[in-house]
Amino acid sequence: MDGQTTTSSTDAAAAATAELGAWVARLESAAVPAAVLDRLALVVLDVVGVAAVGARTDDQTALRLAWAAAGGPAPVFGAGQTAPVDTAAWLNASAMACLELDEGNKYAKGHPAVHGFPAVLALAAERDATGADTAAALLAAYEVAARFGRATRLRAGAHPHGNWGVAGAAAGCARLLGLGPDVCAAAIDTGAGMPVAGHFDSATTGNPVRDAWLGAANTAGLAAARMAAAGVARNTGTAALSLGSLLGAFDPGELTAELGTRWDVTAGYFKRHASCSFTHPAADAMLELADGRTVADVRVETHALGAGLSRTDWDNRLSAMFSTPFVVAAAALDGAVEPRTYADGRPADPRLRDLARHVTVVAADDLTARLPGRRAARVTVRYTDGDTRTAEVPNPVGDADHRPFDRDAVTGLLRGLLGDDPVLDRLVAFSTGFAASPRVGEALRGLAGVPATTPPDSTTPESTVAENTVAENTAPNEEE
Repeated sequence: MDGQTTTSSTDAAAAATAELGAWVARLESAAVPAAVLDRLALVVLDVVGVAAVGARTDDQTALRLAWAAAGGPAPVFGAGQTAPVDTAAWLNASAMACLELDEGNKYAKGHPAVHGFPAVLALAAERDATGADTAAALLAAYEVAARFGRATRLRAGAHPHGNWGVAGAAAGCARLLGLGPDVCAAAIDTGAGMPVAGHFDSATTGNPVRDAWLGAANTAGLAAARMAAAGVARNTGTAALSLGSLLGAFDPGELTAELGTRWDVTAGYFKRHASCSFTHPAADAMLELADGRTVADVRVETHALGAGLSRTDWDNRLSAMFSTPFVVAAAALDGAVEPRTYADGRPADPRLRDLARHVTVVAADDLTARLPGRRAARVTVRYTDGDTRTAEVPNPVGDADHRPFDRDAVTGLLRGLLGDDPVLDRLVAFSTGFAASPRVGEALRGLAGVPATTPPDSTTPESTVAENTVAENTAPNEEE
Protein backbone atom coordinates (compact mmCIF):
# COMPACT_ATOMS: atom_id res chain seq x y z
CA MET A 1 0.00 0.00 0.00
CA ASP A 2 3.09 2.23 0.25
CA GLY A 3 2.78 4.84 -2.52
CA GLN A 4 -0.22 3.14 -4.12
CA THR A 5 -3.85 2.84 -3.13
CA THR A 6 -6.37 0.41 -4.54
CA THR A 7 -10.14 0.28 -4.24
CA SER A 8 -9.79 -2.69 -1.91
CA SER A 9 -7.56 -0.69 0.45
CA THR A 10 -9.99 2.22 0.67
CA ASP A 11 -12.84 -0.25 1.15
CA ALA A 12 -10.94 -1.86 4.01
CA ALA A 13 -10.24 1.52 5.58
CA ALA A 14 -13.91 2.51 5.24
CA ALA A 15 -15.06 -0.74 6.87
CA ALA A 16 -12.64 -0.35 9.77
CA THR A 17 -13.62 3.30 10.21
CA ALA A 18 -17.31 2.30 10.26
CA GLU A 19 -16.62 -0.18 13.05
CA LEU A 20 -14.62 2.42 14.94
CA GLY A 21 -17.36 5.01 14.49
CA ALA A 22 -19.94 2.64 15.93
CA TRP A 23 -17.71 2.03 18.95
CA VAL A 24 -17.26 5.77 19.50
CA ALA A 25 -20.99 6.51 19.25
CA ARG A 26 -21.80 3.85 21.85
CA LEU A 27 -18.92 4.55 24.21
CA GLU A 28 -20.17 5.24 27.74
CA SER A 29 -17.77 6.15 30.52
CA ALA A 30 -19.87 4.17 33.04
CA ALA A 31 -18.92 0.97 31.19
CA VAL A 32 -15.19 1.75 31.13
CA PRO A 33 -12.92 0.01 33.67
CA ALA A 34 -12.11 2.18 36.69
CA ALA A 35 -8.36 1.90 36.04
CA VAL A 36 -8.84 3.36 32.57
CA LEU A 37 -10.83 6.31 33.91
CA ASP A 38 -8.18 6.87 36.56
CA ARG A 39 -5.49 7.01 33.90
CA LEU A 40 -7.62 9.34 31.77
CA ALA A 41 -7.94 11.68 34.75
CA LEU A 42 -4.17 11.64 35.17
CA VAL A 43 -3.63 12.47 31.50
CA VAL A 44 -6.07 15.40 31.82
CA LEU A 45 -4.15 16.64 34.86
CA ASP A 46 -0.87 16.41 32.97
CA VAL A 47 -1.77 17.98 29.64
CA VAL A 48 -3.95 20.78 30.98
CA GLY A 49 -1.27 21.53 33.57
CA VAL A 50 1.53 21.78 31.03
CA ALA A 51 -0.73 23.91 28.82
CA ALA A 52 -1.03 26.34 31.74
CA VAL A 53 2.76 26.34 32.08
CA GLY A 54 3.24 26.87 28.35
CA ALA A 55 0.70 29.70 28.33
CA ARG A 56 3.04 31.81 30.50
CA THR A 57 5.96 31.73 28.05
CA ASP A 58 6.70 34.90 26.13
CA ASP A 59 5.92 33.39 22.75
CA GLN A 60 2.49 32.10 23.80
CA THR A 61 1.68 35.43 25.45
CA ALA A 62 2.64 37.22 22.23
CA LEU A 63 0.54 34.78 20.20
CA ARG A 64 -2.56 35.54 22.27
CA LEU A 65 -1.98 39.27 21.92
CA ALA A 66 -1.62 38.95 18.16
CA TRP A 67 -4.73 36.77 18.00
CA ALA A 68 -6.74 39.49 19.81
CA ALA A 69 -9.52 36.98 20.42
CA ALA A 70 -12.84 38.08 21.85
CA GLY A 71 -14.06 36.42 25.00
CA GLY A 72 -16.02 33.22 24.69
CA PRO A 73 -17.23 30.10 26.48
CA ALA A 74 -13.95 28.14 26.42
CA PRO A 75 -10.93 28.57 28.72
CA VAL A 76 -7.42 29.35 27.59
CA PHE A 77 -5.73 27.32 30.28
CA GLY A 78 -3.58 29.32 32.67
CA ALA A 79 -3.87 32.47 30.57
CA GLY A 80 -6.51 34.35 32.54
CA GLN A 81 -8.94 34.55 29.64
CA THR A 82 -11.66 32.73 27.75
CA ALA A 83 -12.18 32.60 24.00
CA PRO A 84 -14.38 31.16 21.24
CA VAL A 85 -14.16 27.38 20.94
CA ASP A 86 -11.89 27.16 17.90
CA THR A 87 -9.54 29.85 19.21
CA ALA A 88 -9.24 28.19 22.62
CA ALA A 89 -8.62 24.80 21.01
CA TRP A 90 -5.81 26.20 18.84
CA LEU A 91 -4.13 28.23 21.58
CA ASN A 92 -4.36 25.47 24.18
CA ALA A 93 -2.93 22.89 21.77
CA SER A 94 0.01 25.11 20.93
CA ALA A 95 0.70 25.90 24.60
CA MET A 96 0.33 22.24 25.54
CA ALA A 97 3.13 21.22 23.19
CA CYS A 98 5.48 24.19 23.23
CA LEU A 99 7.58 23.05 26.22
CA GLU A 100 7.78 19.38 25.18
CA LEU A 101 6.19 18.28 28.46
CA ASP A 102 2.86 16.77 27.34
CA GLU A 103 1.97 13.09 27.68
CA GLY A 104 2.76 10.78 24.77
CA ASN A 105 2.42 7.18 23.65
CA LYS A 106 5.24 5.12 22.13
CA TYR A 107 2.86 2.67 20.45
CA ALA A 108 0.98 5.48 18.73
CA LYS A 109 4.34 7.01 17.80
CA GLY A 110 3.47 10.45 19.09
CA HIS A 111 1.07 12.41 21.28
CA PRO A 112 -2.60 11.35 21.07
CA ALA A 113 -3.92 13.60 23.86
CA VAL A 114 -2.73 16.94 22.53
CA HIS A 115 -4.28 16.17 19.16
CA GLY A 116 -7.82 16.06 20.54
CA PHE A 117 -8.14 17.09 24.18
CA PRO A 118 -8.00 20.86 23.51
CA ALA A 119 -10.87 20.58 21.01
CA VAL A 120 -12.99 18.30 23.21
CA LEU A 121 -12.51 20.40 26.34
CA ALA A 122 -13.29 23.65 24.50
CA LEU A 123 -16.45 22.14 23.04
CA ALA A 124 -17.42 20.65 26.42
CA ALA A 125 -17.10 24.09 28.02
CA GLU A 126 -19.29 25.65 25.32
CA ARG A 127 -21.96 22.95 25.62
CA ASP A 128 -21.69 22.69 29.41
CA ALA A 129 -21.51 18.95 28.81
CA THR A 130 -21.97 16.31 31.45
CA GLY A 131 -18.87 14.85 33.02
CA ALA A 132 -19.81 11.40 31.73
CA ASP A 133 -20.05 12.62 28.13
CA THR A 134 -16.84 14.62 28.48
CA ALA A 135 -14.96 11.59 29.77
CA ALA A 136 -16.32 9.41 26.96
CA ALA A 137 -15.37 12.04 24.37
CA LEU A 138 -11.83 12.38 25.74
CA LEU A 139 -11.41 8.61 25.70
CA ALA A 140 -12.71 8.47 22.14
CA ALA A 141 -10.26 11.19 21.11
CA TYR A 142 -7.30 9.42 22.69
CA GLU A 143 -8.11 5.87 21.62
CA VAL A 144 -8.98 6.76 18.02
CA ALA A 145 -5.89 8.95 17.65
CA ALA A 146 -3.69 6.22 19.10
CA ARG A 147 -5.17 3.62 16.74
CA PHE A 148 -4.61 5.86 13.73
CA GLY A 149 -1.07 6.42 14.99
CA ARG A 150 -0.51 2.66 15.17
CA ALA A 151 -2.02 2.26 11.69
CA THR A 152 0.11 4.94 10.03
CA ARG A 153 3.73 4.50 8.99
CA LEU A 154 4.86 7.92 7.87
CA ARG A 155 7.47 8.44 5.19
CA ALA A 156 11.02 9.17 6.33
CA GLY A 157 11.30 12.76 7.51
CA ALA A 158 7.60 13.30 8.21
CA HIS A 159 6.67 14.61 11.65
CA PRO A 160 3.65 12.98 13.36
CA HIS A 161 2.10 16.21 14.63
CA GLY A 162 -1.12 17.15 12.89
CA ASN A 163 -1.77 14.15 10.65
CA TRP A 164 -2.98 10.85 12.11
CA GLY A 165 -4.20 12.61 15.27
CA VAL A 166 -6.86 14.67 13.48
CA ALA A 167 -9.10 11.60 13.34
CA GLY A 168 -8.98 11.44 17.15
CA ALA A 169 -10.04 15.07 17.52
CA ALA A 170 -12.92 14.42 15.13
CA ALA A 171 -13.97 11.30 17.05
CA GLY A 172 -13.97 13.07 20.41
CA CYS A 173 -15.96 16.03 19.14
CA ALA A 174 -18.43 13.75 17.35
CA ARG A 175 -18.99 11.77 20.56
CA LEU A 176 -19.59 14.97 22.50
CA LEU A 177 -22.14 16.09 19.90
CA GLY A 178 -23.96 12.77 20.38
CA LEU A 179 -23.71 11.70 16.75
CA GLY A 180 -24.80 8.25 15.63
CA PRO A 181 -22.52 5.41 14.48
CA ASP A 182 -22.45 6.19 10.76
CA VAL A 183 -22.14 9.91 11.40
CA CYS A 184 -19.25 9.39 13.84
CA ALA A 185 -17.54 7.28 11.20
CA ALA A 186 -17.99 10.07 8.66
CA ALA A 187 -16.48 12.55 11.11
CA ILE A 188 -13.48 10.29 11.74
CA ASP A 189 -12.94 9.68 8.03
CA THR A 190 -13.18 13.41 7.31
CA GLY A 191 -10.61 14.13 10.02
CA ALA A 192 -8.32 11.53 8.49
CA GLY A 193 -8.61 13.43 5.22
CA MET A 194 -7.25 16.69 6.69
CA PRO A 195 -3.65 15.88 7.67
CA VAL A 196 -0.71 18.24 7.94
CA ALA A 197 2.36 17.15 5.97
CA GLY A 198 5.04 18.60 8.23
CA HIS A 199 8.74 17.80 8.08
CA PHE A 200 10.61 16.68 11.18
CA ASP A 201 13.41 19.15 10.47
CA SER A 202 11.00 21.99 11.21
CA ALA A 203 11.25 20.85 14.81
CA THR A 204 14.97 20.12 14.92
CA THR A 205 15.78 23.47 13.34
CA GLY A 206 13.53 25.29 15.79
CA ASN A 207 10.55 26.44 13.72
CA PRO A 208 7.47 26.92 15.97
CA VAL A 209 5.22 25.96 13.07
CA ARG A 210 5.63 22.53 14.63
CA ASP A 211 3.37 23.68 17.52
CA ALA A 212 0.88 25.21 15.08
CA TRP A 213 0.33 21.79 13.50
CA LEU A 214 -1.44 20.77 16.71
CA GLY A 215 -3.67 23.83 16.69
CA ALA A 216 -4.59 22.95 13.13
CA ALA A 217 -5.32 19.33 14.12
CA ASN A 218 -7.76 20.36 16.85
CA THR A 219 -9.64 22.91 14.75
CA ALA A 220 -9.76 20.45 11.84
CA GLY A 221 -11.27 17.86 14.20
CA LEU A 222 -13.93 20.34 15.25
CA ALA A 223 -14.67 21.09 11.60
CA ALA A 224 -14.90 17.41 10.71
CA ALA A 225 -17.41 16.73 13.49
CA ARG A 226 -19.51 19.73 12.46
CA MET A 227 -19.46 18.61 8.83
CA ALA A 228 -20.69 15.20 9.92
CA ALA A 229 -23.40 16.73 12.11
CA ALA A 230 -24.54 18.80 9.11
CA GLY A 231 -24.76 15.70 6.95
CA VAL A 232 -22.06 16.80 4.51
CA ALA A 233 -19.37 14.27 5.49
CA ARG A 234 -18.92 10.73 4.18
CA ASN A 235 -16.89 7.68 5.13
CA THR A 236 -15.01 6.61 2.01
CA GLY A 237 -11.85 5.22 3.60
CA THR A 238 -9.92 8.36 2.81
CA ALA A 239 -7.24 7.50 5.39
CA ALA A 240 -5.86 4.96 2.92
CA LEU A 241 -5.33 7.86 0.52
CA SER A 242 -4.14 10.67 2.79
CA LEU A 243 -2.25 8.81 5.50
CA GLY A 244 -1.50 5.89 3.22
CA SER A 245 -0.51 6.61 -0.36
CA LEU A 246 0.42 10.29 0.19
CA LEU A 247 2.13 10.34 3.57
CA GLY A 248 3.32 6.76 3.94
CA ALA A 249 1.51 3.50 4.51
CA PHE A 250 -1.74 2.68 6.32
CA ASP A 251 -2.89 -0.57 7.92
CA PRO A 252 -6.67 -0.36 8.60
CA GLY A 253 -6.54 -3.51 10.72
CA GLU A 254 -4.91 -1.49 13.49
CA LEU A 255 -8.06 0.63 13.83
CA THR A 256 -10.11 -2.21 15.29
CA ALA A 257 -7.54 -4.55 16.84
CA GLU A 258 -8.65 -5.45 20.39
CA LEU A 259 -11.29 -2.72 20.17
CA GLY A 260 -12.96 -2.30 23.55
CA THR A 261 -10.46 -4.48 25.40
CA ARG A 262 -7.13 -2.69 24.86
CA TRP A 263 -6.98 0.87 26.17
CA ASP A 264 -3.99 2.71 24.75
CA VAL A 265 -4.44 5.55 27.23
CA THR A 266 -3.04 3.23 29.92
CA ALA A 267 0.20 2.66 27.96
CA GLY A 268 1.44 6.23 27.63
CA TYR A 269 4.28 8.14 29.22
CA PHE A 270 4.62 11.32 31.26
CA LYS A 271 7.62 13.61 30.93
CA ARG A 272 9.97 14.94 33.56
CA HIS A 273 12.32 16.58 31.04
CA ALA A 274 11.29 19.54 28.86
CA SER A 275 12.60 17.97 25.66
CA CYS A 276 11.77 15.51 22.90
CA SER A 277 11.01 12.11 24.39
CA PHE A 278 13.79 10.52 22.32
CA THR A 279 16.30 12.46 24.44
CA HIS A 280 14.88 11.31 27.77
CA PRO A 281 16.56 7.92 28.22
CA ALA A 282 19.94 9.51 27.55
CA ALA A 283 19.20 12.28 30.05
CA ASP A 284 18.02 9.73 32.63
CA ALA A 285 21.21 7.71 32.17
CA MET A 286 23.32 10.87 32.42
CA LEU A 287 21.67 11.72 35.73
CA GLU A 288 22.68 8.26 37.00
CA LEU A 289 26.26 8.82 35.90
CA ALA A 290 26.75 12.43 37.03
CA ASP A 291 28.66 12.17 40.29
CA GLY A 292 30.34 15.54 40.59
CA ARG A 293 33.41 14.70 38.53
CA THR A 294 34.21 16.66 35.38
CA VAL A 295 33.01 14.95 32.22
CA ALA A 296 35.44 14.71 29.31
CA ASP A 297 33.09 13.22 26.72
CA VAL A 298 29.89 11.22 26.36
CA ARG A 299 28.80 8.53 23.91
CA VAL A 300 25.05 8.02 23.53
CA GLU A 301 23.82 4.85 21.85
CA THR A 302 20.14 4.87 21.02
CA HIS A 303 17.61 3.38 18.59
CA ALA A 304 17.55 4.43 14.96
CA LEU A 305 14.55 6.73 15.39
CA GLY A 306 16.35 8.85 17.98
CA ALA A 307 19.85 8.79 16.55
CA GLY A 308 19.11 11.73 14.26
CA LEU A 309 18.81 14.16 17.18
CA SER A 310 22.57 14.69 17.12
CA ARG A 311 22.73 18.42 16.51
CA THR A 312 25.44 20.16 18.54
CA ASP A 313 24.29 23.67 17.70
CA TRP A 314 20.98 25.45 18.34
CA ASP A 315 19.70 28.98 18.44
CA ASN A 316 16.35 28.78 20.22
CA ARG A 317 14.44 26.72 22.74
CA LEU A 318 12.74 24.37 20.29
CA SER A 319 15.91 23.39 18.44
CA ALA A 320 17.67 22.80 21.78
CA MET A 321 14.79 20.56 22.91
CA PHE A 322 15.47 18.35 19.89
CA SER A 323 19.22 18.10 20.52
CA THR A 324 20.35 15.08 22.54
CA PRO A 325 23.80 16.70 23.07
CA PHE A 326 22.12 19.78 24.58
CA VAL A 327 19.83 17.75 26.82
CA VAL A 328 22.61 15.43 28.01
CA ALA A 329 24.93 18.38 28.70
CA ALA A 330 22.21 20.22 30.61
CA ALA A 331 21.43 17.11 32.66
CA ALA A 332 25.12 16.66 33.49
CA LEU A 333 25.71 20.28 34.48
CA ASP A 334 22.34 21.28 35.99
CA GLY A 335 20.87 17.99 37.22
CA ALA A 336 17.60 18.73 35.41
CA VAL A 337 16.13 19.72 32.05
CA GLU A 338 13.26 22.09 32.77
CA PRO A 339 11.63 25.13 31.13
CA ARG A 340 14.05 27.38 32.98
CA THR A 341 16.92 25.44 31.38
CA TYR A 342 16.16 27.38 28.22
CA ALA A 343 15.94 30.78 29.91
CA ASP A 344 18.36 33.51 30.97
CA GLY A 345 20.94 32.70 28.32
CA ARG A 346 21.60 29.16 29.54
CA PRO A 347 21.58 27.60 26.03
CA ALA A 348 24.37 30.01 25.04
CA ASP A 349 26.54 29.22 28.07
CA PRO A 350 30.04 28.35 26.77
CA ARG A 351 30.52 25.52 29.28
CA LEU A 352 27.26 23.84 28.25
CA ARG A 353 28.01 24.27 24.56
CA ASP A 354 31.51 22.89 24.99
CA LEU A 355 30.26 19.77 26.75
CA ALA A 356 27.54 19.29 24.12
CA ARG A 357 30.21 19.28 21.41
CA HIS A 358 31.76 16.33 23.22
CA VAL A 359 28.51 14.30 23.14
CA THR A 360 28.35 11.77 20.30
CA VAL A 361 25.02 10.17 19.33
CA VAL A 362 24.96 6.91 17.37
CA ALA A 363 22.39 4.28 16.41
CA ALA A 364 22.74 0.82 17.95
CA ASP A 365 21.14 -2.13 16.18
CA ASP A 366 20.40 -3.98 19.42
CA LEU A 367 18.46 -1.01 20.79
CA THR A 368 16.57 -0.48 17.52
CA ALA A 369 15.50 -4.12 17.65
CA ARG A 370 13.67 -3.46 20.93
CA LEU A 371 11.22 -0.94 19.41
CA PRO A 372 8.39 -0.17 19.95
CA GLY A 373 8.10 -1.68 23.42
CA ARG A 374 11.40 -0.18 24.55
CA ARG A 375 12.95 3.15 23.73
CA ALA A 376 16.32 2.43 25.22
CA ALA A 377 19.59 4.32 25.45
CA ARG A 378 23.07 3.32 26.55
CA VAL A 379 25.31 6.14 27.74
CA THR A 380 29.05 5.91 28.33
CA VAL A 381 30.79 8.76 30.15
CA ARG A 382 34.53 9.31 30.22
CA TYR A 383 35.64 11.56 33.05
CA THR A 384 38.72 13.77 32.99
CA ASP A 385 40.36 11.53 35.61
CA GLY A 386 40.39 8.71 33.02
CA ASP A 387 37.58 6.64 34.55
CA THR A 388 34.73 5.41 32.34
CA ARG A 389 31.19 4.40 33.36
CA THR A 390 28.18 3.15 31.40
CA ALA A 391 24.45 3.15 32.19
CA GLU A 392 21.60 1.71 30.16
CA VAL A 393 17.95 2.82 30.45
CA PRO A 394 15.14 0.67 28.92
CA ASN A 395 12.55 3.44 28.61
CA PRO A 396 12.22 7.02 29.79
CA VAL A 397 11.40 7.48 33.45
CA GLY A 398 7.65 8.11 33.56
CA ASP A 399 6.79 5.54 30.89
CA ALA A 400 4.00 3.13 31.83
CA ASP A 401 6.61 0.36 31.57
CA HIS A 402 9.43 2.04 33.49
CA ARG A 403 9.08 3.87 36.80
CA PRO A 404 5.58 5.12 35.93
CA PHE A 405 4.25 8.33 37.48
CA ASP A 406 1.22 8.35 39.75
CA ARG A 407 -1.00 11.31 40.66
CA ASP A 408 1.40 12.53 43.34
CA ALA A 409 4.31 12.48 40.88
CA VAL A 410 2.44 14.38 38.16
CA THR A 411 1.09 16.88 40.68
CA GLY A 412 4.56 17.36 42.12
CA LEU A 413 6.04 18.05 38.69
CA LEU A 414 3.33 20.60 37.95
CA ARG A 415 3.74 22.19 41.39
CA GLY A 416 7.39 22.71 40.63
CA LEU A 417 6.43 24.50 37.41
CA LEU A 418 3.34 26.42 38.52
CA GLY A 419 4.19 27.01 42.18
CA ASP A 420 1.23 27.86 44.39
CA ASP A 421 -0.92 29.12 41.54
CA PRO A 422 -4.59 28.42 42.39
CA VAL A 423 -5.17 27.08 38.87
CA LEU A 424 -3.27 23.93 39.83
CA ASP A 425 -5.46 23.27 42.85
CA ARG A 426 -8.55 23.74 40.68
CA LEU A 427 -7.08 21.42 38.07
CA VAL A 428 -6.28 18.70 40.60
CA ALA A 429 -9.87 18.84 41.85
CA PHE A 430 -11.30 18.92 38.32
CA SER A 431 -9.24 16.02 37.02
CA THR A 432 -10.19 13.88 40.00
CA GLY A 433 -13.94 14.37 39.82
CA PHE A 434 -15.02 15.71 36.42
CA ALA A 435 -16.26 12.36 35.10
CA ALA A 436 -18.94 12.29 37.80
CA SER A 437 -19.90 15.98 37.48
CA PRO A 438 -23.40 16.92 36.30
CA ARG A 439 -21.90 19.72 34.18
CA VAL A 440 -18.32 20.80 33.43
CA GLY A 441 -18.60 24.25 31.83
CA GLU A 442 -17.94 26.47 34.84
CA ALA A 443 -15.23 24.21 36.23
CA LEU A 444 -13.43 24.24 32.89
CA ARG A 445 -13.59 28.02 32.64
CA GLY A 446 -12.10 28.15 36.13
CA LEU A 447 -8.98 26.54 34.70
CA ALA A 448 -8.22 29.68 32.72
CA GLY A 449 -6.73 30.97 35.98
CA VAL A 450 -4.65 34.09 36.36
CA PRO A 451 -1.19 34.34 34.81
CA ALA A 452 1.73 34.06 37.19
CA THR A 453 3.75 37.21 37.88
CA THR A 454 6.98 35.62 36.66
CA PRO A 455 6.75 33.20 33.71
CA PRO A 456 8.75 29.96 33.91
CA ASP A 457 10.55 30.87 30.70
CA SER A 458 11.58 34.36 29.72
CA THR A 459 12.76 33.64 26.21
CA THR A 460 10.96 34.18 22.93
CA PRO A 461 11.87 31.52 20.35
CA GLU A 462 13.35 32.67 17.10
CA SER A 463 11.89 31.45 13.84
CA THR A 464 15.18 31.13 11.98
CA VAL A 465 18.24 28.95 12.45
CA ALA A 466 21.82 28.94 11.30
CA GLU A 467 21.93 27.44 7.82
CA ASN A 468 25.24 25.69 8.44
CA THR A 469 23.71 23.34 11.04
CA VAL A 470 21.14 21.63 8.84
CA ALA A 471 23.39 19.02 7.24
CA GLU A 472 24.54 17.77 10.64
CA ASN A 473 21.19 16.28 11.58
CA THR A 474 19.08 13.54 10.03
CA ALA A 475 15.39 13.64 10.92
CA PRO A 476 13.78 10.63 12.61
CA ASN A 477 11.29 8.72 10.51
CA GLU A 478 8.08 9.01 12.49
CA GLU A 479 8.14 9.39 16.20
CA GLU A 480 8.80 12.09 18.70
